[in-house]
Amino acid sequence: RGVKDGGDRMVRVRADHMGMLATAINALAVADVLEQKGVEVRVQTAIEMRAMAEPYIRSKAIRHLEKGRVVIFGCGTGNPFFSTDTAVLRAAEIDADVILLAKNIDGVYSADPRKVPDAVKYDSITYSDVLAQRLQVMDSTATSLSMDNKIPVLLFALKDPENILRAVMGEKIGTIVQG
Repeated sequence: RGVKDGGDRMVRVRADHMGMLATAINALAVADVLEQKGVEVRVQTAIEMRAMAEPYIRSKAIRHLEKGRVVIFGCGTGNPFFSTDTAVLRAAEIDADVILLAKNIDGVYSADPRKVPDAVKYDSITYSDVLAQRLQVMDSTATSLSMDNKIPVLLFALKDPENILRAVMGEKIGTIVQG
């Protein structure tokens, strides 16, 4: 996006909207994979795009979950200046058991392992430690929201598509952020 990689040559609000749209694309892609495996899925987005997804409505999301469907939330909260990480708000609203956070890294490290070769990978870490050490798990607003609502965050590598299944099946992967 223009703000992150474009040297601030793009208006922040527009760049944030682009990021939200990217998450909608990702949500549709994940939904397609799950549907091909016979899983009933609904995509809900914080920005209305009815031709592709339902608008986010809490009661409707909960009803889908009660019927055994997977609900994928796109577009973060739909607000610029909040990263899409703050979609943890949706997890709090639906009383989720855990947040699955697929990233371009396989867990939480003491430092960026691409820059610090001896960075230590954590199997588990507390929200407070993530905030105190300023670790880039997700933005501080999302971390605080997860902590305040006692929703564990499981961070794992996106590059292996089987990791989502491993996470759902309870296999030990990535890093769990909790307590």
